[in-house]
Amino acid sequence: MEQLLVALDVDTVAEARALADELRGIAGGFKIGSRLFTSAGPAFVEELASRGDRVFLDLKFHDIPNTVAGAITAATRLGVWMVNVHASGGSAMMRAARTAADEEAARASRAAPLLIAVTMLTSLDQGALTAIGLNSSVAAQVERLAALTEAAGLDGVVASPQEIALIRRACGPRFAIVTPGIRGAGDAKGDQSRTLGAGGALAAGASYLVVGRPIIAAADPRAAAERIAAECRGDGCVS
Repeated sequence: MEQLLVALDVDTVAEARALADELRGIAGGFKIGSRLFTSAGPAFVEELASRGDRVFLDLKFHDIPNTVAGAITAATRLGVWMVNVHASGGSAMMRAARTAADEEAARASRAAPLLIAVTMLTSLDQGALTAIGLNSSVAAQVERLAALTEAAGLDGVVASPQEIALIRRACGPRFAIVTPGIRGAGDAKGDQSRTLGAGGALAAGASYLVVGRPIIAAADPRAAAERIAAECRGDGCVS
């Protein structure tokens, strides 16, 4: 199922490789975040990419434009399919990232990775937003950052399931929306505040779903992935 991206949020390459081998053919790609990347480095990213897997490098770069441009150049060189930055880094930073991805891809004669920006982490709620000094509602802040991302020339955003519809209205049908915080029936929220089921997120207009614990912590990860894929197909998902 091409929309299903499985988060390989584990400590070792051996664990991640075993999961990727088990889930290949059901998952449309694999997310490598800061936990595995910090533990194992870039070699496993290259390994998956060399096998033809779509790799979403989820390191959420947020720094001055030149530093982020260098990081995006390096990520593009690894052959990732998707990579992200924080939209709150601002327009100049996002534009520098866009240029870096396009220029490195052209040098390597390959397609540039999808470049997306995080709007607000799904662990944040209205109270957390107020605590860090932002007076906007969660919805207004997400919409503002999505519009900023689109204007900077990026391909889409990471946003919680609860903001999908407003982003679709603001940014149109071609703008990619990558949605974490997906839970299966009966799954606990954990540290996620703004969650939704897989079928509901796709019905609302998500482009891709990122699913971690409900799959990788299951007794049978492949069966768990198949259940989520079945739920998606029930809402018109492309298999």
